[in-house]
Amino acid sequence: MSNPSPSPGSCRFADYFVLAGIDTDSGLEPDELSGENFDQSPLRRTFKSKVLAHYPQNVEYNPFDQDAVNMLCMPKGLSFKTQAENRDPQFHAFLITREDGSRTYGFVLTFYEEVTCRQICSAMQTLYQMHNVEQCSSVYASSSCSMDSLASSIDEGDSSSQVKMQRYNSYDIGRDTLYVSKCICLITPLPFVQACRKFLQQLHKAVSSQQTPPLPLESYIHNILYEVPLPPPGRSLKFSGVYGPIICQRPGPTELPLFDFPLREVFELLGVENLVQLFTCVLLEMQILLYSQDYQRLMTVAEGITALLFPFQWQHVYVPILPASLLHFLDAPVPYLMGLQSKEPNDRSKLELAQEVNIPSHVHGREAFMISALHPHQSGYSINTKANLCFVDIDNHFIDLPEDFPQFPNKLEFIQEISEVLLQFGIPPEGNLHCSESAAELQNLVLDELVHDKKNGNLTSTTINMYELLKGNETLARLQALAKRTGVSVEKMEIAAPLEKERDTRCQCSEEELRDYKLAVQLREVFAKRFTQMFADYEAFVIQPAQDMESWLTNREQMQNFDKASFLSDQPEPYLPFLSHFIETQMFATFIDNKIVSLWEEKDPLLRVFDSRIEKMKIYNVRVPTIRTSNYQKCTILKEAAQAIEQRLVKIDHTAIHPHLLDMKIGQGKYEQGFFPKLQADVLATGPTNNNRWANRGATAQRRKDRLRQHSEHLALDNDLKEKYMQEARSLGKSLRQPKLSDLSPAVIAQTNWKFVEGLLKECRIKTKRMLVEKMGHEAVELGHGEANITGLEENTLIASLCDLLERIWSHGLLIKQGKSALWSHLVHYQECEEKREAILDIPVGIGPERRKSESGLILPSLKVSLIHDMRHVQQMSEIKTDVGRARAWIRLSLEKKVLSQQLKQLMFNQSLIKKLYKRYAFLRCEEEKEQFLYHLLSLNAVDYFCFTSVFTTIMIPYRAVIIPIKKLSNSITTSNPWISVSGELGGTGVMQVPKNLLEMTFECQNLGKLTTVQIGHDNSGLLAKWLVDCVMVRNEITGHTYRFPCGRWLGKGVDDGSLERILVGEVITPVVEEDLSKQCRTPPQLRSPTVARRLSITSLGGKAGKPNAGQIQEGIGESINNIVKHFHKPEKERGSLTILLCGEYGLVSALEQVFHHGFKSVRLFQKNVFIWDFLEKAVTYFETAEEEESQVNLLEGKRCAETSRSLCQYVNAINTAPRNIGKDGKLQLLVCLGARDHLLHQWIPLLAECPVISRMYEDGALLRDRATVNTLIRVLQTLHDFNITLETSLVKGIDV
Repeated sequence: MSNPSPSPGSCRFADYFVLAGIDTDSGLEPDELSGENFDQSPLRRTFKSKVLAHYPQNVEYNPFDQDAVNMLCMPKGLSFKTQAENRDPQFHAFLITREDGSRTYGFVLTFYEEVTCRQICSAMQTLYQMHNVEQCSSVYASSSCSMDSLASSIDEGDSSSQVKMQRYNSYDIGRDTLYVSKCICLITPLPFVQACRKFLQQLHKAVSSQQTPPLPLESYIHNILYEVPLPPPGRSLKFSGVYGPIICQRPGPTELPLFDFPLREVFELLGVENLVQLFTCVLLEMQILLYSQDYQRLMTVAEGITALLFPFQWQHVYVPILPASLLHFLDAPVPYLMGLQSKEPNDRSKLELAQEVNIPSHVHGREAFMISALHPHQSGYSINTKANLCFVDIDNHFIDLPEDFPQFPNKLEFIQEISEVLLQFGIPPEGNLHCSESAAELQNLVLDELVHDKKNGNLTSTTINMYELLKGNETLARLQALAKRTGVSVEKMEIAAPLEKERDTRCQCSEEELRDYKLAVQLREVFAKRFTQMFADYEAFVIQPAQDMESWLTNREQMQNFDKASFLSDQPEPYLPFLSHFIETQMFATFIDNKIVSLWEEKDPLLRVFDSRIEKMKIYNVRVPTIRTSNYQKCTILKEAAQAIEQRLVKIDHTAIHPHLLDMKIGQGKYEQGFFPKLQADVLATGPTNNNRWANRGATAQRRKDRLRQHSEHLALDNDLKEKYMQEARSLGKSLRQPKLSDLSPAVIAQTNWKFVEGLLKECRIKTKRMLVEKMGHEAVELGHGEANITGLEENTLIASLCDLLERIWSHGLLIKQGKSALWSHLVHYQECEEKREAILDIPVGIGPERRKSESGLILPSLKVSLIHDMRHVQQMSEIKTDVGRARAWIRLSLEKKVLSQQLKQLMFNQSLIKKLYKRYAFLRCEEEKEQFLYHLLSLNAVDYFCFTSVFTTIMIPYRAVIIPIKKLSNSITTSNPWISVSGELGGTGVMQVPKNLLEMTFECQNLGKLTTVQIGHDNSGLLAKWLVDCVMVRNEITGHTYRFPCGRWLGKGVDDGSLERILVGEVITPVVEEDLSKQCRTPPQLRSPTVARRLSITSLGGKAGKPNAGQIQEGIGESINNIVKHFHKPEKERGSLTILLCGEYGLVSALEQVFHHGFKSVRLFQKNVFIWDFLEKAVTYFETAEEEESQVNLLEGKRCAETSRSLCQYVNAINTAPRNIGKDGKLQLLVCLGARDHLLHQWIPLLAECPVISRMYEDGALLRDRATVNTLIRVLQTLHDFNITLETSLVKGIDV
């Protein structure tokens, strides 16, 4: 929605004057589109209204939309009353949003005139006679169930029956006077609410008063249409009504935009806490439904909440007053802000309408849309709560919020500051009704008096002492107590008795109006300050385009305009939950688009004001821009903002021409009291040509107008191209943003529904593409998909956005909404159907394909892969309490298992269930669109997500482990007592004994996250203790992720390196989840865990064929160090497993092993297996002996090795004495990891290279005996100094150094 600004050609205060009411020529026509119940008495039914006249006939820059104006002037059609009912005039405002987003405002005064047409009265009498016959027959039919009841009804006929008849027969043509509603309306380019209200009220008073007005009504209407100009920005204007002057003022270019609705009423109606929650929902672009009996309340709350969005603007469907004929828009699967009139004070439970139109099963696609549109009044529209719906019952002070949405930053302090402003003006922060009252209690309140009370039962109109009222206020006490418990520092709030202040007699408006103006601007400044603080540095993260405007607009959809990841990383931690969602909204995207477009065009007015405030804030050093803090900062310009308005109202800048006599025909201008006269059209059709004083204000003003006209013409030339791309880029289609009220034909309704489906499909394509590009990172860049930046937080936001989209798709066209999650409701229905089928056929539900075999041939038991099985896992998660949460958990689980498309296909193609739950035009019943939708979701299988495992970190998960031995070279079963310990990113299991004579075990523990290591060992007991293990397989039984932990080494004394336990590093095995895929989806290379190579020993190095050369070894060292450096340069949430980089196939341990093995003298010289650890033990023995001999100390002098040698000896001895049975290669791995952690490797390497032991155990050409190679190795290892390396507990268990 655009900010209030006049059309380019508009300079008049009002564009049209409209008169609407009953057309006596056509008589009474029932308004079928309103969906009224004809069981109601005729006086309670609605009838078609008509625009009786409008002046002038047309304005070039604002064409008159007769259907829309008629519909919004009288949203419920004509209303009839008798002399016994209240007929006070009612005022309400409305707006019409054009397709380009610009607005036209309407202000309506509805009053009642006596019906003088005899035919209308007779028709109403006939309707009542028919109605009474029907009601009488139903009364006697209900009381004739038995002879006793019939007798009693006859006996009491004179009492009860007559009372009932009198109640229904409330109109008698001979006894009652019939009145019908009529309205007068002003259509204006800017929302001057108070001025228009006063003008219309004075105009109506002139008709209803016995005193004749000074001039004919045509003079006043002609004056406001043609002789009253718009006040210039920053100026005030006075013009004349029928009985007195009327004042309006317009903010200056640097002030907040014009807002003339009473913001005080919004806070009185909702209360501060409810309003802040509603404000948050609007910012997050949820569906907002306002509900009230009063049209003006709907308009005031809608305009008030959108005005508080500054500098952002609502970008979606915006209909503050939803006519009854447009109820089908409540079914739109897009964000909207709509207002719906209630019929009774407490009728929230009566929002269920009719059932679905029966459409033949063979009709599909657009034909089905057309059939549904031909019967719009038969389609069912229920307004139950949904996952993303915020329902606001304004009259009852009740708000039903969506589940699981982030809170506004600093919410507590924010509410506190708003409350202080309200209290200064004598308004209680909790509003009219107490916030803690339950909905059930609210429904039982007697609201008859509140309905007629103009302040909705707030405070009496008499003056009261607010100090006495607010002392000991419960809401304030609760607010301050909550602040104290949460550790928030809240200044003590003094509530002082108001001082009597003499009214400034210079002010041209009433004191109440001035107070409302001051209060509104101060409240808006408090809200604007929050955005100024949160987005003070936003401009630094805007990605400036390198191309021209036309190219940028053409490629807008594919471009990234804001560095979201960097922006979020710069924000305080408490702000992230809200900001990560908010920067994904359309209003924020449009805000950034406007910032970029300002490079080529004049700045958007809202953006200009916002940027100027940020600049001023930085100049005055309100905060240091480089320091991000979550400390709350109050608004400091409240007084100045109020003074600016007061000054304009004290000193009027412009006075319009007074109304005057017009050149009217003789006899015109007369009227009958109580009846609005038929106006003389010829004098109102056109304005003055020569006597327009404000049209000629001097040469300077004329030149300014010429420049504005030329600028408008220039903008109009480029507008076609701009709108073509901007509208497509900013939304799913402009037809989705705003319904066109003037065209309600069945074809248009069908086309609108069809566009909803197309929009959902397009949004699915965009979201899945973005998720792929962001996840694939640099690989996507190489494929030409643009730059990709993503953090774990942003990935989480993208997945949450996908969940929202799926909820909207499943909500579209739903017949009966059950619960807040349409998707979960559908899943439960499907589960019930499948379980019934299972019971009938006596077959297990959902046994999917078997999992793949391991490379050694051992088969893991098959895992049930089915929709029902996954649902049962989610239902067993006690941590999730809501249906919305269960639906999201199921989506995340399916996405992680790469079966989301497959399982949704299974759900969507259960035709009998779909037809039972959804209307014919629903997205889920559009066959072609469903296929495309599933195809887009299938593309997500190309990447790995751990969105379930990483989010639900506290749930209990069952795991299955299988130990796979090498049967050809050893026994398959060991006689010892084996054990394993599994560790992951979120924790470990501890030691678990493996059942004897079994190679498989299952266990349940709290979510371990991605698995990283497995420790395996045994106690070496029994005759067949030696065990050659190929690998260990561990599977998450919920997600299906299977990890392989390669070993390839012996466990046992006297074999290999004598190890009784080993630490294995794992990798994920990608399963085949869909047999019908033409190509198996593999994990991207950068996301896969590296294969862990078997540790090298002298026996395995006997042949020279497998030995790497010196160059390859040096390259491996550089690569392993480089991987660790890159690991620490990534954002923390993006980092993988450091254990893999240290101990994996291409890790640091493996690379250094190759250095130590190069030139190591072969086994043939020693006739026994020798390990690197043997060399290290000999070196340690040498260093310990050297410290005791002075000659050796002199030998090492200048090498700075005394402390280094002691540290090496300490670490080696600690590893040797640790209560662990790891072998010699395992000890070497542990030493390297500890040296990397404590940044000692670069000191130990030269020490070992200088040790005399090296000459006995290494050949002359060994890398460790080459000084240049050793120096290079030292420099490379020194790069690890800048990083804090943390080792997994499983690696350093039992080591105390």
